[in-house]
Parts: sequence; structure tokens; C-alpha cells
Amino acid sequence: MASMRDIKRRRDSIQSTGQITKAMKLVSTVKLQKAKGKAESTKPYSDLMYETICNMLARSGNINHKYLQAGESERKAVITITANRGLAGGYNTNITKLITESGIPKEDIDIIAIGTKGRDYLARRGYNITDDCSDVINEPLYTDARDICDKLLERFADGQIGEIYLAYTSFKNTVVHEPKLIKLLPVSVDTESVSADKEDTTPMNYEPAEDEALNLIIPKYVCSLIYGALIEAVASENGARMQAMDNATSNADEMISDLSLKYNRARQASITQELTEIIAGANAIG
Repeated sequence: MASMRDIKRRRDSIQSTGQITKAMKLVSTVKLQKAKGKAESTKPYSDLMYETICNMLARSGNINHKYLQAGESERKAVITITANRGLAGGYNTNITKLITESGIPKEDIDIIAIGTKGRDYLARRGYNITDDCSDVINEPLYTDARDICDKLLERFADGQIGEIYLAYTSFKNTVVHEPKLIKLLPVSVDTESVSADKEDTTPMNYEPAEDEALNLIIPKYVCSLIYGALIEAVASENGARMQAMDNATSNADEMISDLSLKYNRARQASITQELTEIIAGANAIG
């Protein structure tokens, strides 16, 4: 059985840890409220942009355009959005699992890392990190998403990459966060996202010409999805960290309660032993 000193030392250590996790929970809660507001205001725009593009392409017939056809290159760019800090439960691990278990050979993947946790994990496993944009996740701006989008579209147009993917955590609510891996380019029609009105078969007419229109629309579509993913990822990260710190604080309280009970038992046993020794000594003298 551990000594009273060992039990007290461990209990004090856990109390200090519990105070830290409680403070981190409060900080994450405050950050979550701010990030949640941004995510909820941005998500409808991103969802509508995605649905609009799907509806357009579904009514456009077969269009020969560079953004709608896979390039000749076998390389695939994957924008990986994780956090710069840990202590967020399985938030970072869920994203890296999407990539490592995607079935895409890692030799064909170029990682555009947003977040040091995902960058370091994938780099240790031999993935090619072509761009490190980890600072972006600290305070995402639309200009950041546009810069990433412009670089990838240029590489896609030059034939350096054949497909572009986005791995991020979708924010559903405070406690529900869903990791997603979606294809950005070439754009494909998601039949589930197309308008439910099946009788509307009006063909899509482009003015100006379809090439010029798509050259303008598709980059904005890709940029809006990247920006929306960044905003949702920040909200999901803070939500995951708040839950993780809440669980850690609860576990610390339970351990402190258990150690306090053990300490009291050890103290009682020590007092009983001392009394027994004193009584035995007094009897021996008498």
C-alpha cells in the first residue's frame, strides 16, 4: 500500500492538473462561442454555393472544361486542416485517418498542410508535404483561402496535379463534429445535392460563353469551400478541446476523491497502529 506521503503528493499533482484543464475548458468555451457564430453564418453560403454549382452542371450537359476533367497527372493534392495544438481528443487523429485510410497511395499525394499536428503526423509516415500553411488556422481569412486556391488552380491548370481534395472537420453543433474528405477538382455532380425538383429540366444557358463563365465561377466555388472548411474547423477544434478538457476535469475530480479516501484510510490505519503500540508499551511497563 502506498504511503500517506505518496498519496498526498499524487493528489496534489492531480489537483494542479485539474485546475489547468478547468481553465483550458473555460478558454475553449469562450473561443467556441466566437467561432460557432462565424461557422453558422458562413456554412449556409458554402452549402448554397455547392448546391448551386451541382445544379448548374447537372443541367449543362457534357461540357469540355479543364476544371471538370481530371488532369493527366496521377498526383493528388490534399488540403489537410488540423490544429496547431493538441489536447483536443481525437480531433486531429480523425483527419489524419481519413487520409491514411483513403486508399490513395501516399506516393501520389501532395499534402497542403494547415495545422502542425496533421503536418507532423503525415510527415513522419512518409507523406510529401508540399506547402505548410499552419499559421492560417490561427485566424482564418478569406484572403488566405484565396491564396491557397490560386496556387492549387495554377498547379492544376499546368498539369502538375490531377485532382484536389479537402480534408477537414465539419461543424454540426457544439458536441457533433464530422471529419470529411471531399473532392474539389475536377468538379463532379453530386446527385444528392441537386434540387429535388426532378421535373425542372430547363437547360443551363451561359452568358458569356461557358468557358469564360466557368473560369470565373469555379475558382470562387473552390475558394468558398476552402474558407468555409477553415471556419468550421476552428469551431470544431474548440468544441473538441472543450469536451476533452471537461472529461479530463471530471476524471481528475474522481481521482482526487478516490485518493482522498485512500489517504484517510491510510491516516486512520497509522493512528490505530500508533495507539496500539502505545497501549502495548504501557501494558508492558505496568
